[in-house]
Amino acid sequence: QVQLVESGGGLVQAGGSLRLSCAASVRTFTIYHMGWFRQAPGKEREFVAAISQGGGIRNYADSVKGRFTISRDNTKNTVYLQMTSLKPEDTAVYYCAADRGVGVTTIPQRYEYWGQGTQVTVSS
Repeated sequence: QVQLVESGGGLVQAGGSLRLSCAASVRTFTIYHMGWFRQAPGKEREFVAAISQGGGIRNYADSVKGRFTISRDNTKNTVYLQMTSLKPEDTAVYYCAADRGVGVTTIPQRYEYWGQGTQVTVSS
C-alpha cells in the first residue's frame, strides 16, 4: 500500500509561482513512476506531468510545457511540481499518483495510488 500526501497548494496571482510536493509513505519508492494530474470544477481529471522511477524521463502536457517542472528526490520519497508563470486556467485540485507499470504514462487509469489533492487557485 502506498500513501501519498500532497502539499504546497494555495492562492497565487497570475504570473506567480508555486511548488507542490507529494510525499510517499512506501519503502520502495523507486519502483514507481510518479505523475501529477489536475481537475477543475466541471471538468475531467487531466494529465499534467510524469516522471520515471529514476527521473531520467519526464513528460508534460502541452498546456504546461515550459512553465512547469516535475522532479523527484528518491532519498526523501518525494516528487515535486514547480509551477511558474501561472495562469487562471491552471486553477484546479492537483493530485499526485504512483504507477509501477512498464513505462511512464499519461493515462490516469494506469496509476494505482492517488493522493487526496491540493487546491491551486490562480487569480487574474
